[in-house]
Amino acid sequence: MSPPDDDQLREILPRLRRFALSLSQNPSDADDLVQATMEKAIGHWQRRRPDGDLRAWLFSILYRQFIDGRRRAGRYARLMQLFTSDPQTSASTEDIVVANATWEAFDRLSPEHRALLVLVSVEGLSYREVSETLDIPIGTVMSRLSRARRSLRDLDEGTSGEKPSSPSLWRLK
Repeated sequence: MSPPDDDQLREILPRLRRFALSLSQNPSDADDLVQATMEKAIGHWQRRRPDGDLRAWLFSILYRQFIDGRRRAGRYARLMQLFTSDPQTSASTEDIVVANATWEAFDRLSPEHRALLVLVSVEGLSYREVSETLDIPIGTVMSRLSRARRSLRDLDEGTSGEKPSSPSLWRLK
């Protein structure tokens, strides 16, 4: 299937921008959202139904890009707050100890496992996007991610294959 002609895009782009602006309420964010939408649409053009409505398809992509971006920003903000917050103002001592232990466990993972965890859990990429990014099959992404999460959990809890040198973290509630 061939990409749309310039006239179709000239007609749709202002509408996409208006929609993006209504969602983001920031002109530069709206422009970025429209650009990301067009990049994704062109990159996945062959997947579009030939009889489908181009405008509806683009609006759908834009909306999903917006939602994904919000989720990604929220996860990133929570992660950054956990690791960079001032202990005097927002995080409890327990939160800081847990964050430090998790960060140390994360550092002990293999680079492949760290990359997968960051791309999926922090950046919010789908398994398919990670598969394309790392140029590995989607099944490999899923199995490695499962192993990475298990390894991180084991390291964080001190239950990895070796005998832990210090007791596991206990969270008091």
